[in-house]
Amino acid sequence: MRHRKYLAVASVCALALGAAACGDEDGDSTGGSADGELSGTIAIDGSSTVYPFAQAAAEAFQTENPGVRITVGQSGTGGGFEKFCNGETDISDASRPIKEDEEAPICAENGVKYEELQVVNDGIAVVTSSELAIECLTVDQLEELWSTDKISNYSELDPSLPDQDVSLFGPGTDSGTFDFFTDVINGEEGLTRKDYQPSEDDNVLVQGVSGDAGGLGYFGFSYYEQNQDKLNLVGVDDGNGCVVPDVAKIQDGSYTPLSRPIFMYPSAESMQRPEVKAFMDFTMANQATIAENAQMVPMTDAQIAEAQEKLAALEGAQ
Repeated sequence: MRHRKYLAVASVCALALGAAACGDEDGDSTGGSADGELSGTIAIDGSSTVYPFAQAAAEAFQTENPGVRITVGQSGTGGGFEKFCNGETDISDASRPIKEDEEAPICAENGVKYEELQVVNDGIAVVTSSELAIECLTVDQLEELWSTDKISNYSELDPSLPDQDVSLFGPGTDSGTFDFFTDVINGEEGLTRKDYQPSEDDNVLVQGVSGDAGGLGYFGFSYYEQNQDKLNLVGVDDGNGCVVPDVAKIQDGSYTPLSRPIFMYPSAESMQRPEVKAFMDFTMANQATIAENAQMVPMTDAQIAEAQEKLAALEGAQ
């Protein structure tokens, strides 16, 4: 198991992030100080899947900029967008795109402009307790297991599977992981059996699955990596053979249908503050190292180029 390590970087200014990243020399209550050092606060909230990445980025940035205080919450993608669109946070972490028919109109009504920036890749890991020997499940079997409560024993999916009562754990309804999984597996966002044990905290799901002989659940791949000594990773067969997820298969998209991009949504207004701009510039410039420290999957060169282009456009927005 890889252990998180702090980033070793010289400073946010030395990374060619521009003079604005170092604050206003004349002093500024929104991020500058008299000696040119950054100050201020940055509020981030949202997806628990994005949390390890955001927290690693925050820790590294604050090491180089101790005058900036960053808070990182994990209220779920939906909970994060609710706060963000109400103007309560500067950056919203999301494991799915903003809902154009529900969340985006609230942001628009409140005058919150933003940009969707991919910051990392992720796959949803299907896992069981170490006692439950399931090597692979088809998409159809996952749908049958999760869409209704008619399956009470794993052997009912296939006689070759263990004769073990089903005990399921998964994200709550505020989670972007829940939205994504139910959409691509069950065929309808939000459609799920009701008798599973939900939590917005992936660490709670890890504990639930690993502590139950019949435990099976799903959550972000990084949480499997951090707990692989007590979990069994299940491969997924979408009709083209069983694929067990790893970094390469998630990055190239061959782990289908459970690979996905992961996002941060900074607001245009917050990006006018030097500390927020510096943090986002820092995060994009050091994305690969931050992703490694957070045990997540870095972006490709093409993904990085697109995200940096969007960030530059947002920095110029008023």
